Amino acid sequence: MASWLGGLGSGLGQSLGQVGGSLSSLTGQISSFTKDILLEGAEEVGDAATELHVSNSRLREIESINAAQKFENERLKKVCSDLEEKHEAAELQIKQLSIEYRNQLQQKEVEISHLKARQNALQEQLQKVQTAAQSAQLGAGVLPPVTTSASYVPVVRHSSGFEGDDMDFGDVIWSQQEINRLSNEVSRLESEVDHWKQIALSSKVQGTNDAEQSEICKLQNIVKELKRNLSQEIDEHQHELSVLQDAHRQKLVEISRRHREELSEYEERIEELENQLQQDGVSADAMDDSKISEQKKNAQNLEGGKVEELQVIKDLEDEIRKLNHKLSSAQEENKILLKEQELAKVEKIQITQEYENLKSDFSILQSSVAEQDALLKEQEKKLQSKTSLPEDVVRLQQALLEAENELARLSSLSQEGLQKELTSAQHKNENVLSAHTEDHNSELSQLRQDLERKERELNESVAERETLIAELEELDKQNQEATQHMITLKEQLSKQHTENDSIIKQLKFDIDLERKKVSELEIEKMETIKELDRQKEKLSQCSYALNDLHISKQQLQDNIKDLQEQLRKAQDCNLHHKKETGELQQRLKEKEEELSVSLSKLTEKSNQESNYSCQDLILKEREVEIAKLQNAISENKQLNAGLEKSLSDLRTENGKLTAAIEELKQELSNAVSEKSKVYLEKDTVTEALKMEKRQLESELNQMEKKLLDQAQKYKQTIEELSNARSMDTTALQLEHERLVKLNQEKDFEIAELKRSIEQMEIDHQETKEMLTTTLGGQKQLTELIKEKEVFIEKFKNQALQVKQELEEYVKVSKKQDVLKQNLEEKDRSLAVMKEENNHLKEEIERLKDQQSRSTHVVEPKTLDIIIELESEVTQLKVIKSNLEEEIEVHKKTIEDQNQTTVQLQQSLQEQRKEIDESKFQCEQMNVTHERLSLEKDEEIKNLQKTIEQIKTQLHKERQIIQTDSSDLFQETKVQTLNGENGNEKHDLSKAEIERLVKGIKEREMEIKLLNEKNVSLSQQIDQLSKDEVGKLTQIIQEKDLEIQALNARVASASYRQDVLCLQQQLQAYVMEREQVLAVLSEKTRENSQLKTEYRNIMDIVAAKEAALVRLQEENQKLSNRSENSSQDMSRETIQNLSRIIREKDIEIDALSQKCQTLLTVLQTSSTGTDNGSGGVNSNQFEELLQERDKLKQQVKKMEEWKQQVITTVQNMQHESAHLQEELHKLQAQISVESDSNSKLQVDYNGLIQSYEQNEKKLKSFSQELAQVQHSIGQLHNTKDLLLSKLDLVTPSVAVASTVSQLSGVQCSASEVLSDESKLLQKELEQLKKKLQEKDSTIRTLQENNQRLSDSVATASETERKSQEETESEMRQIKEKHDVLQKSLREKDILIKSKSDQLLSVSENLSNKENENELLKQAVTNLKERNLILEMDIRKLKEENEKIVARCREKETEFRALQETNMQFSMMLKEKEFESHSMKEKALAFEKLLKEKEQGKTGELNQLLNEVKSMQEKAVTFQQERDQVMVALKQKQMESSALQSEIQHFREKEQRLNQELERLRNHLLEMEDSYTREALAAEDREVKLRKKVLILEEKLVSSSTAVENASHQASLQVESLQEQLNLVSKQRDETVLQLTISQDQVKQYALSLANLQMVLEQFQQEEKAMYSAELEKHQKQTAEWRKKAENLEEKVVSLQESLGEANAALDAASRLTEQLDIKEEQIEELKKEGEIRREMLEDVQNKLMNLMNSTEGKVDKLLMRNLFVGHFHTPKNKRPEVLRLMGSILGIKKEELDQLLSEDQRGVTRWVTGWLGGGAGSKSVPSTPLRPTYQNIFNSSFSELFVKFLETESCPSLPPPKLSVHDMKPLGAAGAGKASSTPSNSQMQDSAVSGMSRRPDTNPFLAPRSAAVPLITPASSSGHLLMKPISDALPTFTPLPVSPDASAGAVLKDLLKQ
Repeated sequence: MASWLGGLGSGLGQSLGQVGGSLSSLTGQISSFTKDILLEGAEEVGDAATELHVSNSRLREIESINAAQKFENERLKKVCSDLEEKHEAAELQIKQLSIEYRNQLQQKEVEISHLKARQNALQEQLQKVQTAAQSAQLGAGVLPPVTTSASYVPVVRHSSGFEGDDMDFGDVIWSQQEINRLSNEVSRLESEVDHWKQIALSSKVQGTNDAEQSEICKLQNIVKELKRNLSQEIDEHQHELSVLQDAHRQKLVEISRRHREELSEYEERIEELENQLQQDGVSADAMDDSKISEQKKNAQNLEGGKVEELQVIKDLEDEIRKLNHKLSSAQEENKILLKEQELAKVEKIQITQEYENLKSDFSILQSSVAEQDALLKEQEKKLQSKTSLPEDVVRLQQALLEAENELARLSSLSQEGLQKELTSAQHKNENVLSAHTEDHNSELSQLRQDLERKERELNESVAERETLIAELEELDKQNQEATQHMITLKEQLSKQHTENDSIIKQLKFDIDLERKKVSELEIEKMETIKELDRQKEKLSQCSYALNDLHISKQQLQDNIKDLQEQLRKAQDCNLHHKKETGELQQRLKEKEEELSVSLSKLTEKSNQESNYSCQDLILKEREVEIAKLQNAISENKQLNAGLEKSLSDLRTENGKLTAAIEELKQELSNAVSEKSKVYLEKDTVTEALKMEKRQLESELNQMEKKLLDQAQKYKQTIEELSNARSMDTTALQLEHERLVKLNQEKDFEIAELKRSIEQMEIDHQETKEMLTTTLGGQKQLTELIKEKEVFIEKFKNQALQVKQELEEYVKVSKKQDVLKQNLEEKDRSLAVMKEENNHLKEEIERLKDQQSRSTHVVEPKTLDIIIELESEVTQLKVIKSNLEEEIEVHKKTIEDQNQTTVQLQQSLQEQRKEIDESKFQCEQMNVTHERLSLEKDEEIKNLQKTIEQIKTQLHKERQIIQTDSSDLFQETKVQTLNGENGNEKHDLSKAEIERLVKGIKEREMEIKLLNEKNVSLSQQIDQLSKDEVGKLTQIIQEKDLEIQALNARVASASYRQDVLCLQQQLQAYVMEREQVLAVLSEKTRENSQLKTEYRNIMDIVAAKEAALVRLQEENQKLSNRSENSSQDMSRETIQNLSRIIREKDIEIDALSQKCQTLLTVLQTSSTGTDNGSGGVNSNQFEELLQERDKLKQQVKKMEEWKQQVITTVQNMQHESAHLQEELHKLQAQISVESDSNSKLQVDYNGLIQSYEQNEKKLKSFSQELAQVQHSIGQLHNTKDLLLSKLDLVTPSVAVASTVSQLSGVQCSASEVLSDESKLLQKELEQLKKKLQEKDSTIRTLQENNQRLSDSVATASETERKSQEETESEMRQIKEKHDVLQKSLREKDILIKSKSDQLLSVSENLSNKENENELLKQAVTNLKERNLILEMDIRKLKEENEKIVARCREKETEFRALQETNMQFSMMLKEKEFESHSMKEKALAFEKLLKEKEQGKTGELNQLLNEVKSMQEKAVTFQQERDQVMVALKQKQMESSALQSEIQHFREKEQRLNQELERLRNHLLEMEDSYTREALAAEDREVKLRKKVLILEEKLVSSSTAVENASHQASLQVESLQEQLNLVSKQRDETVLQLTISQDQVKQYALSLANLQMVLEQFQQEEKAMYSAELEKHQKQTAEWRKKAENLEEKVVSLQESLGEANAALDAASRLTEQLDIKEEQIEELKKEGEIRREMLEDVQNKLMNLMNSTEGKVDKLLMRNLFVGHFHTPKNKRPEVLRLMGSILGIKKEELDQLLSEDQRGVTRWVTGWLGGGAGSKSVPSTPLRPTYQNIFNSSFSELFVKFLETESCPSLPPPKLSVHDMKPLGAAGAGKASSTPSNSQMQDSAVSGMSRRPDTNPFLAPRSAAVPLITPASSSGHLLMKPISDALPTFTPLPVSPDASAGAVLKDLLKQ
């Protein structure tokens, strides 16, 4: 027990140590975490992005820490779970222990009772001893009798029986106290015993008895036993203490575990709620964040509280451990003291020893009581939170008080006794006491000191206990606060739950709404499905129609069969007639024979009789006979004619049949051939007749002499007959010709039919074209839809982008939330830290108080703790400051993020608005599409009506066309077959279009485009003028004519033929479908059969494989290889196999060689070696032989495997050959199919073309219809206008006024607005005018209608009638058109469905064929496998048969062995008998030997003889016994047989007896019955006679009654018949009335339906009108809004431009100011200019003076150049040069002119004469032209010259600033002067020629003298001479001319002259 408890305690200690270690690690982590936070707080960040980055990094670190903590938590949870399991085990064990303890307690109680009894006995003995002692010590002094504690019998206060198994701490403590009390009593008794021992010893010294000594010994033994018991009880107490401590620990662990569980549950709940809140959506995030944060704070507070409680619990546990250590040390000290006491007992055998022991015991008891009190109080305080045990506590306190009372009483009693004893003993032991008193005193003082120390320790422990209690109370308070907090949390959570529930309800409501929407969509889907079903029903109706067509076809086929039968009958009739003709010919022959006979008779008679009278009579008779014959012949002719008529009828029928069926043509040809044969036969007959006639003629020639007259008559008759015959042949020939003509006519008819078919094909092609046009429209639609899909995709992409942005924003918000949570966590941690700080402060204060109370020196531990706490406080303050900074930073980030969230929400709202708008547009589109679908449905109905009408017409015409339509079937079949595939894809495209139309409903973004188109169309419609209306009316009339033509065309046969063709196509399709379905069904059957076969084969194969696997266990490896190879057998595997085989062959060869070498070696070794080594060689040889055998077996196996491989390879080759054949077949099939596909594609293309043509036609029809409707509407309008012309004056005036007002408005607007606004206003005006005109016309029309309703009633009625007629005609046309369209669509749909079915069927067929091929391949493979398996099975069967044969042989052997065994057993028995007899003999021999020894040989012989005789007797006896046994058996057999016979006989006797008795009884019964029957018969006779009489009487009466009744019945029947007739008449009348009423009802229903239709049409039209007007108005309003917006924008732009203009004005004002300043400057400059002018005038005057002075002086160089130039120039231009020279020389113009005008006088002639006739001109060299001098040709000589002067005169200095006044006159003068110069172009040529001739010298390069004055022209404008010259002239060296000297004077003079 002690060891178990110790182990449990150590285990718990280890587990608690683990928990403590984990907690310490956790606290270490937390401290490191706080340090990290502090470090992070120290980092300061500038930017927001970097801040985010840092925060993210921190978050990651925190998350990692969190993960670590989670891991730690999980580990701790595992530890907790382990501890809980241990705790549970411990509890179970404690329960068992408690049960054991209770049992032990009961035992102890029993022992206590025994001990009490013994105590009483001992007390009695003590009394006796005391009495004895008193008697002995009478001399010393009389003592009163001591009444010791015999009277004291302590009452045991405990309940011996325990109610429950659950042992509580109170019971344990009480039991411990009781045990302590008992131990105290025992110790007291021991002390008493010791005392009395001492007394006894003293008495013994004096001289006691031996009896007393024996009693003392007994007492000593008892004392020893008691000591042992004491020690045992102490051990038990210690164990109990440890158990209690363990229990206390377990309780603490349980409390902490529950607390943790509650916390974990709360955490889980919080997490669940958080998840719920997150699921509730982002919308509730903002609301729930604060709550979640609060919950998290609460959770963290709880966690903090938990941590604090755990720390407090740890502290408590540490304190408890310390107390336990103190207790243990105290107990050890107690033990030491006990040892000391024992030593004292040994030393002091006096009364003082007892006193001291008592004192020490008292002190120990007191200390133990105090300790246990402290323990009790601690445990009570600790248990107060969990369990309250007031009763137990009260009981324990009472027990304590009693124990203290008893102790006090005992001490007083013991003191009294001791004092008495001391007084008595002082006399005796004074010497002894004096020696030992000092030692005892010193020991006593030590003990007292110890006691005082213990008391101090107790006080300290009490103080500690009080502090612990206070801490516990605080913990309780915290726990209560935590529970209250949890309750509040729960309430908050419940509130949140309710809020969440409400949100969930809202969400559910939304979901319900969406479900409703879904249900609506499903309803729409159902409607579409219903429409589909209707379409399917229509299809089924079409299929019924097809079936009807099939039936009609079958009827036609039956008719054809009937006609064939008729033909056959006609042929039979023909044959019959042939037979009749043959019979008639025979009769003719007979008649001719009779004639010949009669002729012969006549001859005889003529020979016999010579009388002419007889001959005349005979002649008359013959004539009569001839007449008869002629009659017969005429009858025959008539018959022939009838036959010919019937033949002609048959021929006509044949012709008709040939036209119907081509096959009958062959039969006709056969018939013709038969007829030719008949003709031949008839010709042969005629020839035969002719021969006969010749014979008759010869006979008649013989008889001519006698009977010439007769012969002539006969000849006439014969000629007539021959004529008749020839006539017959001619008639037949004529008939043949007629038949040929008929055939030709039929051919013509066929050609006409072919032409009609071609016309039909043309019509079909036209319809195809129409269809293609519709297809084009559909393609446009598809393109539009594609564009819209592109738009939608763009929008989707945008939506996706928006979603992505949203997700990013959501992520950002999540990050923000995480940051917020981190902030909140840090806030919480701050709060926790603050709380911990407060707690620590409180603890420090408490410690200070304790220090102030306890004056002892403070331990160093507490000082260290205080220092640590202070350091922690400082750290926490630093952390707090850092955290506050972080909080501020986070707050900033949160604000930024809140702003971003607000922006996001705004963007979300905008997107939602956009989505709502798109939804609205979607709904509008849905509405429009529904309207369109309704219109389409109406059109479909109209088309159906027209189709029904056409069908009725077709049914009528079908009866007519049945005979002629047989040729069409075959030709149209081909067309339909070709057209199938064409219409397939076409209808697929239709299906796609339907899908697209559905898709349009989901795409509503296209409304804008449509709106724009509508706007443009409305504008175009508004712009239509009245002239166009006139044109339209003409067009409408033309279209009416065309419609009439089309109606006629519709009524024509070609359209019906189209319909017929389509019906035939449908029939063909149905037939083909049926065939394909039949083929499919066959294929499916084959497939299923093949599958079943395949399964069966697979089962068989599996069974066989299983058998093989069982039988071939030895060859598994090889079989695995072969199977693996056979599964994926290819060339590579074959090559590998061949390689392996070669390798194996090589191995086999090598092995065989080895064997041979070994054999040779063996032989050599056997010959070479001695006899001794021969045994070893023989063994080796045997081994080698065995190896050889093994190798041979392997070789055999390999060969077998090789064969198997070869067979598999061959099989593979066969398979490959089969596969190649199948491949070829498949390729051929594929080629055929590709050809057919190409044909089908061609046909399909043709069909598509025809369909497109048809669609085009349909479009044209629809357009024409629309035009007609429009024309009708215009006619209505014209009518209304005509009516309104009567009162149109007043509204027109109003309109004019409104228009004038509007124009005024426009004028005012146009003044303000720009050109664009004017245009917009014009449009507005036009629209308003139109609106007002329309309104006015509507009003006037309404007024006119009201006024003229009475006056123009008749006219309106007539007009209405005409309109109604036209409308009815239009409707009919529409209906017909719709019907035709519907029929076409239905046919197309049918064709499409059939083609789809065909495609699906073909696909199924191909799939089935593929499957079949696969299955076939599988079957072939399985068959091959089967064959292989069958081969194996055969082998196995053979083996089995061999085994069976062996078994049979074994069985026969076994039987033989059994027989031999039986024989052997018999032999054995005999041998045993013999052995037995031999044993007897041996015994006898022994006896004989003994007797022999004794000498009795004679007796031996006798005995031997006796033995032999006995043996013989025994043998005989045995034989007799055997015989007797055999006889017995025989007798038994006989007896058994006899017994069986006897039994058989007995049974027979019994049966016979039974039969006898039965027969007797039967006889008796029969006799009785006969007698009874006879008597009964007699009685019956009497009764019957009586009855007969009665019946006769009744008959008479009933006959009379019947007659009366019949009479009455007949009367009643007549009346009833009359009533019946009346009722039937009434019924007929009612039936008629019913039918009439039903007809009326139907008519009414029809009329109602028509009215409803009309109403719906009107409503729809009105709706359409209203919707169109609404849309127009909406569009107009939208346009006006757009315009207004544009105008506003323009206004804004104008305002901006105004601002700009203002700015410009400001700038202009500034510029004006600047201009004023500039003008002032200009005036100043002018003044300066005037001053300069005066200066210039002075200078000019000076110049003039100089000029005057230098007039006579001329520059020589200049003159030379001019002179040379004069001679260089041509004669025509020389006067110009002379003029120039004259002007330079100062000659006047007039004088120059005079000089030049004189002929060869004056200067020119003089100059020429002087220079020698101009010969020098030739020798003048020209200047070389540079490439850049080409621009010189563009300017004149004079201009060049002036330019040269300018360039030379211009100085390099900057030009002087001239005033405006000076510049203007100079320019003018310059211009005038320039204009006065003569324009000579001749000078140019001379200059050029001169320059070109002179390369060396240039006349302009000479230095100029200063005497020549220069001038620059003021302007370049004016004459050609003054045109600008290029810069190509060479630059001259400029002269230094002063700026003041003006060069203008010289040029002025030059130009003036």
